[in-house]
Amino acid sequence: MNKICLILVAAILFAGCRKSDSITAIPQTPSDLVIASTVGVKLQTAFVTNEVSMNVKISTPQTVTIKILNISNSVVSKSTADVQSGDNILKLYTAAFPSSAYRIAIYDAKGNMLAITDFNKL
Repeated sequence: MNKICLILVAAILFAGCRKSDSITAIPQTPSDLVIASTVGVKLQTAFVTNEVSMNVKISTPQTVTIKILNISNSVVSKSTADVQSGDNILKLYTAAFPSSAYRIAIYDAKGNMLAITDFNKL
């Protein structure tokens, strides 16, 4: 019985300590991420080192595709996020990107571009 309890506790700890995906949600909208329009994307800063917060603002709840494009317009990262209507604060991790200029584009499920913005990886 003790072995079963030990295995169960180890499994719970292992499942609870796994690394999360590269984009995670944060609950509040900081003042530097406020977007006035109903749809858009805004980065906390245009000059990024390892990570940056961004606001993805959408008018209707949906799954969006977030593409990061390099200076030659090639996709270097692509992920999806389930967003609610209004502000959605996401964290973008950029440590793996080489120093360069990048563009973040947000697309709906039909492939329509909803918003786009640029940043520089230092």
